[in-house]
Amino acid sequence: MKVVIQRVSEASVTIGGERVASIGNGLLILLGVVNEDNQEDIDWLCNKIVNLRIFPDDNNMMNRSIKDANGHIIVVSQFTLHASTKKGNRPSYIKAAKPDIAIPLYEKFVQDLEKVFEKPVQTGEFGADMKVSLINDGPVTIIIDSKNRE
Repeated sequence: MKVVIQRVSEASVTIGGERVASIGNGLLILLGVVNEDNQEDIDWLCNKIVNLRIFPDDNNMMNRSIKDANGHIIVVSQFTLHASTKKGNRPSYIKAAKPDIAIPLYEKFVQDLEKVFEKPVQTGEFGADMKVSLINDGPVTIIIDSKNRE
């Protein structure tokens, strides 16, 4: 699994003109799934995300987690995170998991993230044409790949 985590002062997801998710202070997480992903990837990422200290403390140092900051989370499926641009100018998405594999893993990720976070997590809609709006706070943007745990 690959995630792009953006610390936001606000974010929303709109589908067909209807706002389906909206938060103030928190995290917008774009999630890409590959066929090899499994529960171990979900567990590791959920714990990593909830405990990432990327929110400012009283001294404006990034020492607080999303829980400490009393923030909120939106997760959006994003198969294009696994784009390959090795050949030509048209990205290939062959590495991204097909919906029959990706949807259950995406849903399990959201479910487990809610358990670790101890709060509801908002989402977009898998496979939908979504309009994602955000104000990146900082800006802080972090990319994490569960297969390359650096």
